Amino acid sequence: MENKRTCLYDKHVALGALISPFGGFDMPIQYSNIIDEHNAVRQHCGVFDVSHMGEVTVKGAEAERYVNHIFTNDVTGAPDGQIYYGMMCYENGGTVDDLLVYKMGEQDYFLVINAANIDKDWAWMQQQAKGFDIDLQNRSDYYGQLAVQGPESEAVVEEVLGLSCKELVFYTAKTIDVDGETIIISRTGYTGEDGFEIYGSHAFIQRQWDKLMACGRCKPCGLGCRDTLRFEVGLPLYGDELSDEISPVMAGLSMFCKLDKEEFIGKEALAQQKAEGVKQRVIGIELKDKAIPRHGYSVLYQGEKVGEVTTGYNSISTGKSVCMALVDTAHAKLGTELEIQIRKKTFPGVVVKKKFYEKRYKK
Repeated sequence: MENKRTCLYDKHVALGALISPFGGFDMPIQYSNIIDEHNAVRQHCGVFDVSHMGEVTVKGAEAERYVNHIFTNDVTGAPDGQIYYGMMCYENGGTVDDLLVYKMGEQDYFLVINAANIDKDWAWMQQQAKGFDIDLQNRSDYYGQLAVQGPESEAVVEEVLGLSCKELVFYTAKTIDVDGETIIISRTGYTGEDGFEIYGSHAFIQRQWDKLMACGRCKPCGLGCRDTLRFEVGLPLYGDELSDEISPVMAGLSMFCKLDKEEFIGKEALAQQKAEGVKQRVIGIELKDKAIPRHGYSVLYQGEKVGEVTTGYNSISTGKSVCMALVDTAHAKLGTELEIQIRKKTFPGVVVKKKFYEKRYKK
C-alpha cells in the first residue's frame, strides 16, 4: 500500500528535504540537518508541516457527553476556545491514542489525533458513538496543518501571515475568516517552545507555507527535530511512551485522567492502577557516558533486565545522553542506578526526571 502525501509534499521535495515514511505518509525528516533545525526552534522560529495529523469534529446536542465518554480529561462546561490534552483508553486502561480536544463552540468540538492512528481511532470513535445524539465527521482529508514554533513565532504569525494571535494564551484557539474560508489557529505545539498551530484547507496551508519560506525569518523543520524537541521536554509519542499496552498511569500522565469525572471508558481500570500501583512505568535516565540509547535497548539493574528504552538521544539542547524508558516500578525511583545495554557493552546511568529541558510556553 502506497504512503499518503500531504498537501505540501511537492514543496518539501523542491527544498531538497530528506523524505521518509512516517505514520502512513511520506514526510520530510530534515532539510538541512536536525541540529540546525532543532536550534532554530529553540532560539528563533521553525515551521513544520503537520498536515498528516488527523482531525475529527463532534457536533450536536450530546457532543459534550460523548467527548467526556471517550476522553480521560474533563471538558464539562469548558469555555469556547479552550483546549485539553488527554487520552482515549480501552476498558482495560490501555491507550487508544493521545489527542487534543478543542472546544470550538456550544455543541462543537474539534479533535486532533495522531497520523498513524487515524483509521483505528476513527473506527473506534464511530463504534463508541452509537446511542449518542451527535454528528461525527472525519475531516482529516480536508485539513492541512502548519506548526510555527519558537520564541519568535508570535511575531512571525502576526507580521508574516497577518493572523491575529497575540491575545491567545497557551492551550486556547479561535477561528478566523481569511480569504473566504474559516481557519483555526491555536497556541499549541509539540516542542516545549511558544508556538501556534494553524488548520485550513490545502490551498490555504500551501499559501501560508510559501509566505513563511519567503520571509527569511523562519526555518523549515522536519520530523527529525520534532522528535528531539518533544523528547527533551518529556512529551510522549504514541507507540513509544504510550500504546495499547502502556496506560496513561504507566506513562506518568495521571494528571490528564480525571478520575472524579462521572464516567469515561477505562476509568475503572485506571483508578485501580492508581490505587494499587503499576508494575512498570515510564522514567527518565541520564547516562554517565556519551553513548546514545535507542528505542528497544535493554535497561538493566545489577545485570538483570528490568525494562526497555522507549526514546533516546544525545540531547541537542543540553549535550547530555538521555532517554525515556519503560522499567519495572521497583527500579523507577529518582536516583536509582541503572545500566543501558548498547550492543555488547553496558553503560551506567541514573534515574532522573523525564523533563530534560524546561518548557518555555507563553502562559
